[in-house]
Amino acid sequence: MSLTFLHTADWQIGKPFARIEDEQKRAIARQERVRVIERLGQVAQDKEARFMVVAGDVFDSPTPDKGTVSAACAAIGQLGLPVYVIPGNHDHGGPGSLWGQAFFLQEQRALAPNLHVLLKAEPVELEDVVLLPCPLLRQHDASDTTAWIRGLDLSVWQNKPRLIIAHGSVQDFGPGGDEEEAGDAANRLDLARLPLAELDYVALGDWHGMKKVSPAGPCAAWYSGTPEPDRFPRGEGNLPGNVLAVTVERGTPAQVLPISTARLTWHDVEFHLTDDAAVKRLEDLLPTLVQGRTGQDLLRLTLQGSLGISAWGELERVLETWRSRLLRLRLHSRVGIDPSEDEIAGLLTRADAPLAARVASRLLEESQSPEATVAERARQSLLILHAALTRSSGGQ
Repeated sequence: MSLTFLHTADWQIGKPFARIEDEQKRAIARQERVRVIERLGQVAQDKEARFMVVAGDVFDSPTPDKGTVSAACAAIGQLGLPVYVIPGNHDHGGPGSLWGQAFFLQEQRALAPNLHVLLKAEPVELEDVVLLPCPLLRQHDASDTTAWIRGLDLSVWQNKPRLIIAHGSVQDFGPGGDEEEAGDAANRLDLARLPLAELDYVALGDWHGMKKVSPAGPCAAWYSGTPEPDRFPRGEGNLPGNVLAVTVERGTPAQVLPISTARLTWHDVEFHLTDDAAVKRLEDLLPTLVQGRTGQDLLRLTLQGSLGISAWGELERVLETWRSRLLRLRLHSRVGIDPSEDEIAGLLTRADAPLAARVASRLLEESQSPEATVAERARQSLLILHAALTRSSGGQ
């Protein structure tokens, strides 16, 4: 008989999102790490899932604060189905981690009796399936946590599907899900050495995008990715923001259905400012990205080109508006200042303000400096000076 379950990972509840400067907006991003659990529950109900597996990193830290623990347990307790969790590299199960602490155990019993934390590398036989957990008991493990399965006699479970739950990077796939851990040789998994013909599904965590990584053979191996994206896109093929509804039957290829669960949207836009009118084109483009949402989008915006002084002022106004509307605007600006002849004349030929003309000349020179901080300071000063001179001449 076939059965359906949900495969998810990398919730990282408690992630600080320190690069979001506004405290209230940072709190929104943090709350979505918990609120997505409710959306997972709706998927489980819609797909009639029997249980859920979380392939590591429920929490962002092995020692989350008590409020984070309580919120996570309360959300998990509302799911209405068993949830089987292994520790990952962020919330590893080593000495002193939360999994054995009295407060977590209290909240688990009171709020999430359906939560089962699998801390041992040993089979867990359920009514219709066998789970083969590969927990991380330290943040960086030089050994392959799936190695214990290689010599296991799987035939004793006859027709029950066999599911591996593991957290790490597969061989020949590259570094794990965290940018700060890129290149780390620890937590590597060699799936090709497993008895794949006797297995039915490998539920992986660590890579934050959804990806199928099956080696040759009938057994499907997938990274589910994080159900709520937590970073800007990292190239084509990286698809965070999903949960996998997996239907398995012993000896039959698993059916894997990705289902979107994301609420926040992380955009990556490059825009070339070819002339002063391009600022208006940028202003028209940004609403098409957010589609009427406020406080749900984050944008990494890379700008190139050059603008006149007045257009620079307009650009600053547009960016300030979107800093307010977005959860975060991460700006990479390579925009130079290229005043028009009229703007240069207005700055340098003011007979009524000779000192301002000398300052403007110096600022124009510094605005072309190869030192980014010097050029940016000069551009901002030019904007202020240009605005002041425009006001003093009655806007002419």
